[in-house]
Amino acid sequence: VQLQESGPGLVKPSQTLSLTCTVSGGSITTKYYFWSWIRQPPGKGLEWIGYIRYSGSTYYSPSLKSRTSISRDTSKNQFTLQLGSVTPEDTAVYYCAVISPFVSRQATDYADWGQGTQVTVSS
Repeated sequence: VQLQESGPGLVKPSQTLSLTCTVSGGSITTKYYFWSWIRQPPGKGLEWIGYIRYSGSTYYSPSLKSRTSISRDTSKNQFTLQLGSVTPEDTAVYYCAVISPFVSRQATDYADWGQGTQVTVSS
């Protein structure tokens, strides 16, 4: 499975960050696959944001839940992250990743990743 992130590299404070992950070599509806977003702020460790599972249900990190939405477009084999009310603390490299057959909220458990995309929050 190959994953590719896309989206704007610069977002203004208070706006919504929106990123898309395009998946090839496999379907996002395949059973027991969990499609996640993970980020790494500069100088910090990996932070798991949330996932959308093969059935379409979602689960988010409690610390980001109030601002996060993950959705999917099965016709395009894509899933999307929206993070609202961003601040400079949301500046990070954002990754999409996949795990199967068991879900994990530990970024280090994920073996298949996109290459990552830098998002900077600045006016």
